[in-house]
Amino acid sequence: MSKPIIKVENLSKAYQIGQIGTGTISRDLERFWLTKVMGKEDPFLKIGQTNDRSVKGDSDIVWSLKDINFEINQGEAVGIIGKNGAGKSTLLKLLSRVTAPTTGSIKVKGRIASLLEVGTGFHPELSGRENIYLNGAILGMRKKEITRKLDEIIDFSGVERYIDTPVKRYSSGMYVRLAFAVAAHLESEILIVDEVLAVGDAEFQKKCLGKMGDISKGQGRTVLFVSHNMAAVKSLCSRGIFLENGLVKKDDSVERVVAAYLSGDSEAQNQKTFSSNYDKKEFTLHQISINPVDNEEEYILDEFQEIEINTTITVKEIDQSLHFTYVLNNEYGEALFTFSHTAAGIQLQLGMNKIKCSLPKGFLNIGSYFLSFYVIQNAKKTIFVEKDIMTFNIQEGERPIGSWMGKEPGFIKPVFDWSKK
Repeated sequence: MSKPIIKVENLSKAYQIGQIGTGTISRDLERFWLTKVMGKEDPFLKIGQTNDRSVKGDSDIVWSLKDINFEINQGEAVGIIGKNGAGKSTLLKLLSRVTAPTTGSIKVKGRIASLLEVGTGFHPELSGRENIYLNGAILGMRKKEITRKLDEIIDFSGVERYIDTPVKRYSSGMYVRLAFAVAAHLESEILIVDEVLAVGDAEFQKKCLGKMGDISKGQGRTVLFVSHNMAAVKSLCSRGIFLENGLVKKDDSVERVVAAYLSGDSEAQNQKTFSSNYDKKEFTLHQISINPVDNEEEYILDEFQEIEINTTITVKEIDQSLHFTYVLNNEYGEALFTFSHTAAGIQLQLGMNKIKCSLPKGFLNIGSYFLSFYVIQNAKKTIFVEKDIMTFNIQEGERPIGSWMGKEPGFIKPVFDWSKK
């Protein structure tokens, strides 16, 4: 049985919004005396609130993470998922000892290689080759170890032609290629990778995922992986941790955790009324609802129903040409298709607009889906983006006896015209 290589107990991290310190020297001294000298609880953290960005808080103390507990065994590949601001990057920085926890403890056995931000540990004036040695040293590699693996690192990075060029002339993709190559070839027990792989092209992302799979499954090392690409998380990881507003919402198999992340609770997923955060200079987004037609059970959608997507939005300025666009993604985070009201010749007018889009019966297959919402100005400038703004599930409908039961391959099921000649 594998032993825990990472143990996190009651881990919390608090930040103060808007200023450094508590505002006055006397309060800072009081805080230092109570916490560092007397060993008591920090009184200013008692008023802290969870990190929910969608509501206006009453406190300037925000808990980026609050009372996190979990253990990770040697050889596990764990995907950490959640929306932006959920606390994922904060957790990885704490595990990597980039920053210290406010409360709680982290026990780690073994060496950690972290890839948290593009170019971390790189000096812009040094060449790629020199930065391999610099970055390797920062990660804890000895010079002999780096030299022994130098050719392998350069070959994996795919930037051999520019390896003696200063990295300040590298693109962000070349940065992340070289940084990942160094981290992946460090003989560490734990590899921590944040969303930085999104910078690389599709070919390199596939190469990185393959390398991380080899590290976890072939070499028995532990991998912690943060990504918004659910397909990548499910292909690499066997376990998932779902963070929401700084709290662990679910810690389970990766399939169950991804399903929980994408689906949400039934009422919130089918109707969402927006706060003042969605009140912009050009528009106000009031509500999005996904309603079945001719169904008494409001929040149940099945594969044979027509589905309505209703959007309520107010346009504030008459001289602004606005339209909104949806992108429908599947449960792996892959975009299925894009659709907008302009395709039907419908234009947004000054004031409140209620726009309905109807998906035909039987169009979507069984599964979880989520919508991204874009507001476009003058047909060329994106002024607002909200990914995962709505999620919904399509359940199995009633089928005739003897027909295929369960989910069929694919995500859409368009009805075509069939005839017999």
